[in-house]
Amino acid sequence: MPIWIQTAALLCVSNLFMTFAWYGHLKTLNGKPWLIAALISWGIALFEYLIMVPANRIGYTELSIGQLKIMQEVITLAIFVPFSVMYMQQPLKLDYLWAGLCLLGAVYFIFRT
Repeated sequence: MPIWIQTAALLCVSNLFMTFAWYGHLKTLNGKPWLIAALISWGIALFEYLIMVPANRIGYTELSIGQLKIMQEVITLAIFVPFSVMYMQQPLKLDYLWAGLCLLGAVYFIFRT
């Protein structure tokens, strides 16, 4: 399997954990003290790091640090939008499309040879 696919797949899983760690508590732990939410979020974030670190190490064998970062940002938006709409029940905004188009520009410039 190509390195960039391995990296992207691991970063997708990592981002799913990250998104829940950062934002999931706003829905599920809203009535709990912030310290409880922080400790649970840190626990979730541990799994994110256990996947993200190997993903970046694998990716860095063939990709530059800039390419890894832009890949991460694109994946973050691709995970965050469905999370926001489906899990957090937020409206789908046209702004997500504009942000995605800006990221496509970033992808072009960082991956062009």
